[in-house]
Amino acid sequence: PTIPTPTPPTPTPGSAPIIQPPAPQPDWTPTAVRVPRLKVDAPIDALGVDDRNALEVPSDTTRVGWWSGGARPGESDPAVLVGHRDSSTGPAVFFDLGDLVPGDEIEVDRFDGSTARFMVERIESHPKDAFPTEAVYGATDSSSLRLITCFGTFDRVARSYKDNLVIYANLLP
Repeated sequence: PTIPTPTPPTPTPGSAPIIQPPAPQPDWTPTAVRVPRLKVDAPIDALGVDDRNALEVPSDTTRVGWWSGGARPGESDPAVLVGHRDSSTGPAVFFDLGDLVPGDEIEVDRFDGSTARFMVERIESHPKDAFPTEAVYGATDSSSLRLITCFGTFDRVARSYKDNLVIYANLLP
């Protein structure tokens, strides 16, 4: 449902100046991500954190998750998107994420109908036990995007990859 915008009162001679309510902000909640080089075009679901304060992962391996506790794509600070590399049935949405190179573009559709375009700046792989939390989630002086997936060697006992791949991208004008 839409929240009605209040109508400001009409000023009368000698009355105090009317303070206008702030203009409504566009709803930049992400709805889909496209990575042309990889032929990825996937819907986005909002995610939170689990009881260990770790980012949840999408339940559907064909969909991408957005950390809803952080920035929306195009806002200051990094917006964080996460997707699976693969599943027991084969490749998943971010299977080829490691094939990106600096200069590649990523597009994020937003709820208000706009699209934020980002350019890949760098790609890093980190052991999960040495994940660069501050570099990925911390404040930045610009609008940026992070894409995260599992990477490296698969540990069959733990049923998990040992590393994470992080794509760092910045908003294009």
